Order: sequence, then structure tokens, then C-alpha cells
Amino acid sequence: MEGNAVSQPSVLFVCLGNICRSPLAEAAFRAEAVKAGLAVTIDSAGTGSWHAGNPPDPRAQATALEHGIDISRYRARQVVEEDFTRFGQIYALDSQNLQDLKRMAPRRTLARVGLLMDLVPGREGQAVIDPYYGDEHDFAEAWEDVSQAARHLVAKMLR
Repeated sequence: MEGNAVSQPSVLFVCLGNICRSPLAEAAFRAEAVKAGLAVTIDSAGTGSWHAGNPPDPRAQATALEHGIDISRYRARQVVEEDFTRFGQIYALDSQNLQDLKRMAPRRTLARVGLLMDLVPGREGQAVIDPYYGDEHDFAEAWEDVSQAARHLVAKMLR
């Protein structure tokens, strides 16, 4: 089975618990892809399983809603081996999760695994701020980061 990685573009966003940054990245990219008329499979996941089955953090939900996006139906899940063949591109939101993804990846993988902010000129090697222990300002900053990366990713896919 070749999966979606061949049939249509597919992107997975990954952070630690899949309740703050990666759901925001999924939402921002989904909105940009729709705006551009881009058909793409989009999801998010965490390298850890602590929050599996839970909705995004209420502060992440509020941040997305401020931008007209309802993520209340999203549910956290952990990265699974099949993600490495189901998705063509997997973006970690920080270097530790990138290392964890590379360690989790099976030998044979279709996915290109990278750091999300590497898509943004001048932000290579940087992490999206983890707002979990912060406040609404940290969530707003995380939204700005993932939105900027989403715009660059859509532009790259359209080229």
C-alpha cells in the first residue's frame, strides 16, 4: 500500500502532547490550504501519549477561535509507525520532537521529516514556542509562528 503520500500531498504536524502547538499548526495550515484551493491530507499528533483522546488545551482552542477556526473537535493522538508511510511530510515543532520522530521512524519510510520553522527564511533551526506553561501571549506567539510556517508551506506546495 502506498498510502496518501503518493495520491495527494499529506502533512503531519508533531509536538509533544498534541494539545497546544501541533493542533494550532494543523488548524493554521488547513486554513491556508483551503484558501489556496490545495487538496491535502492534514493531521497532527504527539510524540507522547499523555493526552491521547483529549481535546486541545482550552487556551489553544481560544487562540484558534480568535482567528475564526474551531478546533474543539480535534483529539490528541500519539504518532504511530504508519504515519511514516501515510504522510509525505512530517514537521516537528521543536528539535527534541524532531529527534524523537527520527528515532521512532521505521527503516522504510516515505515521509520527509523536518523542523517546521525551517520553512520560514531566517527562522531555520528554531522551535515554535511551547505555550503550555505560559499565558495567552505565548499562545498568540505560537499561532503567529505556525501561521507564518503554514503560508510558506502552502507556497512551497503550489510551486
